[in-house]
Amino acid sequence: MPRLSEVIAALDVLWPPSRAEEWDAVGTVCGDPDAEISRVLFAVDPVQEIIDEAVKLGADLVVTHHPLYLRGTTTVEAGTVKGRVVHTLIKNDIALHVAHTNADTADPGVSDALAGALDLRITGPLVPDPTDPEGRRGLGRICELDHPETLREFAARAAAWLPDTAQGIRVAGDPDAPIRTVAVSGGSGDSLFEHVRAAGVDVFLTSDLRHHPASEARGQSPLALVDAAHWATEWPWCEQAAAQLDAISERHGWGLRTHVSRTVTDPWTAHAPSVTSPSNPGAPN
Repeated sequence: MPRLSEVIAALDVLWPPSRAEEWDAVGTVCGDPDAEISRVLFAVDPVQEIIDEAVKLGADLVVTHHPLYLRGTTTVEAGTVKGRVVHTLIKNDIALHVAHTNADTADPGVSDALAGALDLRITGPLVPDPTDPEGRRGLGRICELDHPETLREFAARAAAWLPDTAQGIRVAGDPDAPIRTVAVSGGSGDSLFEHVRAAGVDVFLTSDLRHHPASEARGQSPLALVDAAHWATEWPWCEQAAAQLDAISERHGWGLRTHVSRTVTDPWTAHAPSVTSPSNPGAPN
């Protein structure tokens, strides 16, 4: 069996920490470099439900997309939410490793997995990494559909093929508008509207779209918007990442067993659709 340090070295080749944003907190959060690793669990969020799942699974390493401590801390006291996570990890000899923005821009990265989940053909990055001479790395992806479909049909595709969440899929645009070209970005994407408009695509699929940026984007062009839950747009990366580690394990003869958590850690748990009263079809007075 490989040591943790060997597995982490392999993961750092896939997602070099040096390519993470300056504000990000990636890398190994806890774990003994000399510990032997046999079972690895991949998940989006390093929350208690995932760590409890790792304990039940007998995992030695958890790899998540989101950081545990993004803004730092002064305590890991077990009475705090994140402190309890750390205590559970250490008590059960489980390491935690994070690949966040360095996985977003990787080749393949988070948006490659999102495009793959929707069966889209990738033509290039939305925001290319200027340090990549091959032009494959970068944030987001520009894609094409094999055959045009309406915005209504494309939204139904996203609803059917992405993980089920309480939010579901929100859509802005003419439901009958034809869609052929798509920009996708896993996670929060409303800072990318300038790049999306420059790409000239028909629709932008991402998450966490806020009112004002979305309203302005719709006012500036006929660009359609498809907004999915943050967790749902990044979960496909877990399957992609597990497959990458499987390939590395096979190449080195490590015999690792990889698992992808199916636990839904999206914070929203229910959705109540709006109901319009026949006597008051508009906004409340």
